[in-house]
Formats: sequence, C-alpha cells, structure tokens
Amino acid sequence: MDGIIIINKPKCCTSHDIVRKAKKIFNEKVGHTGTLDPNATGVLPLLIGKGTELSKYLINHDKTYEAILQLGEKRDTADSEGKVIEICEVQDMSLNQSNVENVFKQLIGKQQQIPPMYSAIKVNGKKLYEYARNGENVTVEPRNIEIFNLELMQINIENKTIEFRVDCSKGTYIRTLCEEIAKRLGTVGYMKELNRTRVGDFYIESSIKIEDLENKLHEIKNQKVDINQLLNENKYKKVFITIEDFFNNKKSIKLDEKRLKLFLNGVQLTYNSKDGIYKIYANEEFVGSGTIKNNLLKRDIIVKNI
Repeated sequence: MDGIIIINKPKCCTSHDIVRKAKKIFNEKVGHTGTLDPNATGVLPLLIGKGTELSKYLINHDKTYEAILQLGEKRDTADSEGKVIEICEVQDMSLNQSNVENVFKQLIGKQQQIPPMYSAIKVNGKKLYEYARNGENVTVEPRNIEIFNLELMQINIENKTIEFRVDCSKGTYIRTLCEEIAKRLGTVGYMKELNRTRVGDFYIESSIKIEDLENKLHEIKNQKVDINQLLNENKYKKVFITIEDFFNNKKSIKLDEKRLKLFLNGVQLTYNSKDGIYKIYANEEFVGSGTIKNNLLKRDIIVKNI
C-alpha cells in the first residue's frame, strides 16, 4: 500500500504510538506529517509505503484546531499536564463575549510567537523540554506565524473556560496562543483541550481511528482479503488517498515503452511542456509522478515499474 491514510488520533497516546501500530497493520514503512501532543486529538495524516515520499509536498500545510482555554491558572507546560505555577482572579470582563471577540480580532494576522519551553524544538542540538525539565534557562527565538481566523465557539462562565476555533499557519503553538489570549483578557490561562480538525486538505470528517483499523484487521484475519483490499472499498475512499489521487489535479503524461524505460532508469527526457509536477502513465497504468523543468522530464515518485 502506497499513499496517505487520515487517522483521528485519540488522547493519551503519542504520534509515534500511532505510527508503530500502523506499521504492524500495513507491514510497510510509515511516517507522519507533524506530531500531536499526547493529550491532543484529531487529524494525523500517515504516509504509508512509497507515500512517505510525499512528505516534501506536505511541509507547509495550514491547520485548523478547536481548543478550550482554561482561565485563572497558569501551568509550566501551558497545558493540562503541567504543574500550576500561578493562580489569578478571573474578572467578569474576561468572560464577556464582546471583550473576548475583540481580543480575537487583535490576534488575527502575521506575527511572531515564542514557542513554549515544553516543546520538541531544538536549541544547540537539545530539545527545549529537556532544558525545561532540568531547570535550565535558554534563549528561544520567536517564530513567524499567521493566524488566519479566530472564532469564538462557547464561553462557560461557571467553569471559566473559552472554547474557540483557529485557522493558522504551520508552526503555530496553540498553547502559546491560549496564554496570550488569557494575558490580553487580564488574567492567566492554559490550554485545557485541543482537537486538530484539519491539516491542509485533510479533514477530520474523512478520518478513521487506528483502533477501527486494528479491529478490521482482526475480523478479516481468516478471510481471503487484506487491509489493502479493504481500503479500496467505497466507504474508505475518503480515508485512504493513493499517490495517484494525491496528484489528481495534475496533468498527465503518457510514455511509450522505450521512453518509460529511460524514465524509470533516471534519464531526463526532453518534453516540451510547462514546468511542474505531472502524473505519469504507461499502458493506461499509473506509474508515478514526474517533474518538468526547462523542458526536461525526470522521475519523482515511482509507484510501479512496468
């Protein structure tokens, strides 16, 4: 199996845990396009088999999250896993709808954000959370991010929580955003819940739980069918994206037997067309992708050697 499968990650497991389970299910190499914290849920696209070569096309995806901000407490990790390091009163104005929406408007746009200390970003070859756990101070450089939209979903006055949806660029830390929102509301806060509902064109509505895949694999264990065949069924079409599907909006190039052999051997072929990515076919079968630059076609991702 070669392509992308969209997993809905549950709480209390790491992205690596999901990758490990997927390797057992598919018996293929597996990668992912960006980690989710253990207590975060939602969209985790997994790259299966030769689909791992698609990673170069998936590095700058925008994302959508739904989060719950807890006001009145600050935690060292900026999420529910951390220790309480500050308690602050929450005034009525902090939970006023128009006030919250005004703060949201202020935060929309391009800006710089300092990543949280409890993150996997490396400084001088060492991860930030390693410095944090050892009580070491280190200078963390701000990163350029963009908030495209911030939408208020619900305010719970009794629990002092604010639920919101955010569309943002790659590299945005929602934990840091939660702390900034709380600060602008005149108090402190931390990220209580986080659910990623979109990564680029991959949506949670088209996802599947890894447990469901494991259960299906167990069901078909004694049947003459494997998990690859199962995912070809119509009801799984949105969950699994083949490499051919991934390049669905790209133009096609058909190669004859002679030119195909040269192409597969890495020879650049003269091809008068616009620069870009193309789907490659031979004998009506999808071979993989190729790229054209300066009228030269070269191999990119090869799915099948015909």
